[in-house]
Amino acid sequence: MRTKADLIVGIQWGDEGKGKMVDLLAQNYDYVVRYQGGHNAGHTIVVNGKKYALHLIPSGILYSQCKNIIGNGVVISPSALLEEMQQFQNLEGRLFISNKAHLILSYHEFLDKLNEKKAKKAIGTTGKGIGPAYTDKVARKGFRIGELRDTQALCEKILELMEEKDIINLGGEIPSKEFLKAKLDSYAEALLPFVVDTTSLLWSAMDRGEKILCEGAQGSMLDIDHGTYPFVTSSTTTASGACSGSGISPRELGNVIGITKAYCTRVGNGPFVTEEKGEIGELLRQKGGEFGVTTGRARRCGWLDAVAVKYACRLNGVSELAMMKLDVLDGFDEVKVCTQYQDKNGTILETFPFDFEGIKPIYKSFKGWDKTAGIREFDKLPQAAQEYILELEKLIGVKFSMISTSPDRNDTIFR
Repeated sequence: MRTKADLIVGIQWGDEGKGKMVDLLAQNYDYVVRYQGGHNAGHTIVVNGKKYALHLIPSGILYSQCKNIIGNGVVISPSALLEEMQQFQNLEGRLFISNKAHLILSYHEFLDKLNEKKAKKAIGTTGKGIGPAYTDKVARKGFRIGELRDTQALCEKILELMEEKDIINLGGEIPSKEFLKAKLDSYAEALLPFVVDTTSLLWSAMDRGEKILCEGAQGSMLDIDHGTYPFVTSSTTTASGACSGSGISPRELGNVIGITKAYCTRVGNGPFVTEEKGEIGELLRQKGGEFGVTTGRARRCGWLDAVAVKYACRLNGVSELAMMKLDVLDGFDEVKVCTQYQDKNGTILETFPFDFEGIKPIYKSFKGWDKTAGIREFDKLPQAAQEYILELEKLIGVKFSMISTSPDRNDTIFR
């Protein structure tokens, strides 16, 4: 009997804790699929006190029975992927890379950093070359990892495009043909054993009744179409991206699990209605360890934005929510939630705004609580924490079926 693929998707600006949820649930799946983004994303997973930081390899890699797929919607830095692969042994038969996934090359990283440097209003990218790689893909000038099967032809095409882009006059370097060919040969030798038609692989797996879990990178508010544009990433981070980035059809998507923190963070520039720039923001940052997995940058922090969460839940067709880092709110005398937006004219907004200039949050306050850390049953949470969660469910319209009370995979409440 054909199965449907379940999906885990970020509901905020990324960094919601998707890694822990994928790691926790992956034991119930045969395949875990990463379908968009690049090594600008990072999942931190803690297992028995040991921390793992994953950027491209799906989180199911920590389970020996799981097969892990890097889908066609991902952009891949070969050097970054190879470095990550060195953490694990016996990847053969457990890691598969789509032959249609596009390559991130050195000039993409150069252009990314150059664009940020020259921009009057920088996006705040990681400088990893993600945007320029997706730009080449959409412009139909990109290079796919399956092209490593003919490194001679690929080498010539790369050098030709670098000249077309005038890399030297922009202050960059064009490698010699010999150097680039040798580099591509080394990538081909190391990666081609893992490169396959992953779409056909997934179709066959579903036809056999095997279970698929798709894991998103970044978050819905960074979606190229529906996020806080232009301060977004370069891929489709909502549920629809799981289809285009893997070859799984919309009808074959099953349960959509949205991940949100108990508060809110974002990295980089752009609108953040509930941001706290003072003592509260700093306290959330320190208690939550809010520093980027990929860059180490301090994350901007603030109260939960229920307006944005409700919007993202509708965008993704979320069937259930997981709340992460509830324990970070332990010890606050008061906890706030943004329940509405007000524009610069004082009008209460009924829909998610196109322009965030002058937008202010309208908060609802909740009584704080002492300790939720390590609690694994909902009824054992402090009454104030229970009320916070139940009220959020009313505001958002989706149930929190999972609640995380520490970074450890076992400290999770299931409802």
